Amino acid sequence: MLSPDSSLSKVLDHREARAILEKYLAGILNSPMLQQLKELPISQVMGLNAELANRPDELANLWRQLANLPKARSHLKVVHPRTPMRDYEPSSVGKASASTSYADSAACWDVFEVVIDGPGHGNPFTDVDLTAVFAHANSSEQRIGGFYDGDGTYKVRFMPDKPGNWTFRTSSNARSLDGIEGSFDCSAPSPGNLGPVKVADKFHFAHADGRRYSPIGTTAYAWTHQPAEVQERTLQTLAGSPFNKIRMCVFPKSYLFNANEPDLFPYERTADGWDFTRFKPEFFRHLEGRIQQLAALGIEADLILFHAYDRWGFSDMGAYADDQFVRYVVRRLAAHRNIWWSLANEYDLLRTKTTDDWERMAEVITTNDPTGHLLSIHNCFGFYDYSKPWITHASTQRIDVYRTAENTDQWRETWGKPVVIDECAYEGDIDQGWGNITGEEMVRRFWEGAVRGGYVGHGETYLNESEELWWSKGGNLVGSSPERIGFLAEILEQAPGGVLDPLPGDWDAPRGGVPGVLELIYFGFNRPSYRTIMLPPDTACTVDIIDTWNMTIETLDGQRSGIFRVALPARQYMAIRLNMVEGL
Repeated sequence: MLSPDSSLSKVLDHREARAILEKYLAGILNSPMLQQLKELPISQVMGLNAELANRPDELANLWRQLANLPKARSHLKVVHPRTPMRDYEPSSVGKASASTSYADSAACWDVFEVVIDGPGHGNPFTDVDLTAVFAHANSSEQRIGGFYDGDGTYKVRFMPDKPGNWTFRTSSNARSLDGIEGSFDCSAPSPGNLGPVKVADKFHFAHADGRRYSPIGTTAYAWTHQPAEVQERTLQTLAGSPFNKIRMCVFPKSYLFNANEPDLFPYERTADGWDFTRFKPEFFRHLEGRIQQLAALGIEADLILFHAYDRWGFSDMGAYADDQFVRYVVRRLAAHRNIWWSLANEYDLLRTKTTDDWERMAEVITTNDPTGHLLSIHNCFGFYDYSKPWITHASTQRIDVYRTAENTDQWRETWGKPVVIDECAYEGDIDQGWGNITGEEMVRRFWEGAVRGGYVGHGETYLNESEELWWSKGGNLVGSSPERIGFLAEILEQAPGGVLDPLPGDWDAPRGGVPGVLELIYFGFNRPSYRTIMLPPDTACTVDIIDTWNMTIETLDGQRSGIFRVALPARQYMAIRLNMVEGL
């Protein structure tokens, strides 16, 4: 029975109760703040209606109406599982009879696409399954899932990873799509195509061609859901920024400063709501077009599949619809080299999904992505078990208001995987604690994470009249941290192998680098006027004094050995780099 103590989420899950609440809380139920209020007692939420608080009789009547409602029935549309139809096409239809087109060549790590003009009756999104096996003389076979792109068009996308001749053969329950064969020649990678990013050296990353990749990431969750002008401006801003990775959502977002309605949605809309069995190909064509533009800029798309900031019902579609969505997205996009999969942003806010649900959907991803793109899941309050074998790297949010990147080396040891602190808070000035740190503090957290062997992500939340905050909508960057983050990226590139690993050293300043080659000591918000350095016997080095905020490097004259003092300017955010000299 519903009562004043029932949570708002429980009341909203009841169709009749939701209708009653809409009379009194229309503004709240359509508010970006709904997600933060869902777990509060309904009596407390009703207190936000000041007029109702002054009408006790009407409020008492509301409680009686809720108490007298029958057993709860969800307002959500239930999607019943459907399997591909064995008799989708009659036996009179010839096998492999559909018209097919594809290029006769493709470059390594580019998208090779087979386009098939096939049947469109019924619901091809659920009634038809299409796969293709790609084979190469010097490679194991790869089974690739196809997808329906609307208007009788089916596509199979494949990212070849070896030069030479590739052949393919399709399989489908639709006779006209079954048994289609073809081949193409794969050439060397096109200029600038380094291949997908993979884990390298246990705690770091590299492109498929072996070149080092250090994620210098930012966040613009809903940038592809904004007006076209804002999206174009976002791409221009990224082109002039140091960032080579961006976190972004497939679904639109409803939250603070995110109340606008997008032009495109991923599903067909009916009079009864969304049809979760019919995707909107136009939506996905737009998304993959933006992903291709990011690739041209050398930027990885860290694609978030689920999140809780939702007023449309996409966060609670049910297990079957969730799986269909994941399968469709992965089959459409896995052939793009610059994809990372983030199963969820703040997974623990999606209350209706269990660990079993996340594990099941992770299997859907890995089954349909033979390329093996990077895959993780992001937390809000508690960490997921990042030791799970399907998780390639830890994608974390701070769980302490003050300690963030300081935990990087500890998390590396705990999970034995790369640590990417995708959300360490945002540079900005809004009233939320996660969105009002200074540029200096953002840069400090980047350096803390770097010298401890990890990677930290950026975001920006400066309030403006148009409520166009970069962290969600993109647009323009106005903060002071991006330029300094770019300076850090240059420092990382100068390190042997392009990475830093944590090194033993001082109790009051983290030290990272490459043993016997380079050591970087970072002082953060401390401001010593000098530092005493002790080198092992028979070791010498040159010394650089790095001002991480003013972006300067001062190289001291000569070499140092034994015990020596390095004078510092007694300013915050300084670092010392020791470059070991060979041959002693």
